[in-house]
Amino acid sequence: MDLRVFTEPQQGATYETLLRVAKAAEDLNYGAFFRSDHYLHMGPVDGLPGPTDAWTTLAGLARETRRIRLGTLMTAGTFRLPGVLAIQVAQVDQMSGGRVELGLGSGWYEEEHSAYGIPFPKEKFGRLEEQLAIVTGLWETPLGQRFNYDGTFYQLKDSPALPKPTQPRVPILIGGHGAKKTPALAAKYATEFNIPFASIADTEQQFKRVKAAAGEHGRAQDALTYSNALIACVGRTDAEVKRRADAIGRDVDELKANGLAGSPAEVVERLAAYQAVGSQRMYLQMLDLDDLDHLDLIASEVAPQLS
Repeated sequence: MDLRVFTEPQQGATYETLLRVAKAAEDLNYGAFFRSDHYLHMGPVDGLPGPTDAWTTLAGLARETRRIRLGTLMTAGTFRLPGVLAIQVAQVDQMSGGRVELGLGSGWYEEEHSAYGIPFPKEKFGRLEEQLAIVTGLWETPLGQRFNYDGTFYQLKDSPALPKPTQPRVPILIGGHGAKKTPALAAKYATEFNIPFASIADTEQQFKRVKAAAGEHGRAQDALTYSNALIACVGRTDAEVKRRADAIGRDVDELKANGLAGSPAEVVERLAAYQAVGSQRMYLQMLDLDDLDHLDLIASEVAPQLS
């Protein structure tokens, strides 16, 4: 199972903090460094010193890392026009030498839109589908040809469809718990389907839906990578696990029930259960970004047992 680092900088992190985490993740051979795309903190934290923009962050990391893949879980479709997003992602892909992945979602956190004057449309899913069609369409348009799109929400006329990413196809992540529209959208556009913060039973059910939808779209079920995102809280001793849980304001028993918590052996067993229902990749939500020893522990005592 591929382990990736997933951060939530809106809870309080500078670019320098994210750079330290990304470099540590690269040195420890994690598969990727991902971050959320939010402009407002959640829960009882102050979010200081304030939000960082996802694609600005990834642009910086693209030049300051060498091997690790970089991406978003998930870019909010409400934050960027699809043509602009296609340019941003293609440029960061060029800056990284072809290491970018785009997770794209509809956007859901209404309060952050109000806080920063970002429109929050009622019809988000239809917009997301058009955004995916436009972003992928722009990248796939052959050099020298033009791209046009006449949708309900977006219209593009005579676009040169530039710039192009370095990768022949930038991986597209689509995720969520929806039973019908989400699997269909993933089957049509995604290279990876991600279900965040889900039980093993719910994961198995949702993966089956996506695989069925892939078949209906004429794609092989294994054409997609299937992944989860879960909070991580690992320690060599019970005291270490509790210390890490306390640092993020969470209860150990709750973390063990809903995340990846406990000793390395317990976490390996938990990951194996997700792997048994089809999960190939795990995004480890790391909430204490100053605890680089946590990353080291997982890399040294969990990851080697998953191959």
